Amino acid sequence: MDHDHIPPPSSSMMNNGSMNEGGGNQEMMMMHMTFYWGKNTEVLFSGWPGTSSNMYALCLIFVFFLAFLTQWLAHSSFLRGTTGDSANAASGLIQTVVYTLRTGIAYLVMLAVMSFNAGVFIAALVGYAIGFMLFGSRTFRKTSGDRETYEIPPSVCTC
Repeated sequence: MDHDHIPPPSSSMMNNGSMNEGGGNQEMMMMHMTFYWGKNTEVLFSGWPGTSSNMYALCLIFVFFLAFLTQWLAHSSFLRGTTGDSANAASGLIQTVVYTLRTGIAYLVMLAVMSFNAGVFIAALVGYAIGFMLFGSRTFRKTSGDRETYEIPPSVCTC
């Protein structure tokens, strides 16, 4: 196929934001390619959250929750296989389902951030950060027999 003979878009098509092919009008939506501030955005679904401030706040809470949930799943005992016999087929199936769910949710967060809305980006970062702080860092981790961690190695004195 020879692409050298395809005409560029006309200036009228670029100026009024609509295409006129075969007599039908299609509205062209502008997609941001740089970060911007504002509540008028589309995240994940066409028309959502729209122009409502309340729906934008719900969108930010939803993105925060998805990022937080991703961290919880990443550090859950289901994924590590410490809930019982990890060589068991049912345990392997549960680990696979949890891993797949975590990956899918992480991709949803990535797609939300690709809206280039700064508020959505910050909500995702805060969700990941708080989720990691609660579930992944040593700050709130309960030490158990199989996962004991020591800041200072135990003393091996034979005095």
